[in-house]
Amino acid sequence: MTMYVKIMPNENARIVPHGPLAVALLYDGLCTFEFGIVSEVFGLYRPEMGPGWYRFLSSAIEPGPLRAHGGFTITPDEGPEMIDQADIIVIPGWKGADVPVPEALCERLRAAHARGARLISICSGAFVLTATGLLDGGTVSTHWRHAEALQRRFPAVTVDAASLYREHDRVFTSAGSAAGIDLLIEIVRRDFGADAANSVARRLVVPAHRSGGQAQFLERPVPQRPAGEVAPLLDRMRETLDRDWTTEAMAVACRMSLRTFLRRFQESTGSSPGDWLISERVEAAKGLLSSDDLAIEAVAAAVGFGSAHALRHHFRRKVGLTPTDYRSRFLKVEKRA
Repeated sequence: MTMYVKIMPNENARIVPHGPLAVALLYDGLCTFEFGIVSEVFGLYRPEMGPGWYRFLSSAIEPGPLRAHGGFTITPDEGPEMIDQADIIVIPGWKGADVPVPEALCERLRAAHARGARLISICSGAFVLTATGLLDGGTVSTHWRHAEALQRRFPAVTVDAASLYREHDRVFTSAGSAAGIDLLIEIVRRDFGADAANSVARRLVVPAHRSGGQAQFLERPVPQRPAGEVAPLLDRMRETLDRDWTTEAMAVACRMSLRTFLRRFQESTGSSPGDWLISERVEAAKGLLSSDDLAIEAVAAAVGFGSAHALRHHFRRKVGLTPTDYRSRFLKVEKRA
């Protein structure tokens, strides 16, 4: 089979890559952000990666005109025949949970998988890969808002509405749009190593690696600034996390009875004082673990957990990783260099 190489106009001085061919599927109603993720990771010119880097093409699965979210039309590089040559095939979202997946597309994807290609979906693209039957008996990840519909439509799979991404026999599925970035960086890491993944992540200004088993949550939720008497206490506690903050001490600091304080705190933050404090300590620990070489015991003391055991317990419960695993994956690239 002739190997396809895409050469852009006026790029004679550029390195033309000859690595794995990554193909993103285009369809009418394309999810623009999801496609942009794929194009950014696989299609951006990266001379620092050398000639073995990915080649990238877009492949239309149906006749045009093809429209994308945002009110514009798109012109694909090639038609569906490129699926037959691709090493990596990415489905960047799908038209809708109730939109049937063409059997001709499923046949092509099954054939690609049989010859060794990896199949990847982002967000609702899981409906396409699950329709192929290749995930039957396996576990599928998708955005939490699509999970119920996906499970109902494809009872032969187990839908994981919590994880960022999952793999089943070279078929990869990911959750909400941004989780697709995590999955694609994981693919880069597997293909080219941690340094390459770190380089791509740094350019995207995202963490170098988030485990697929992590929950679908923001890396650090926007801190709430509740109104009322509780807000000054929250600021004070964030500044003195190493202090032994009992609930009684918090109530005294707010000049409230314990009963009134507990009610006001819940109303203001949506959380109990104890759980809020644990969450803040875990977030502070994440910052130290990703930017410093402090021993785990020192991190625990700095954020108020008191012992490495307590830090490990709460960190794993909140983040899904041990502090050591988190540090190995998130320690600043600059510190490693």
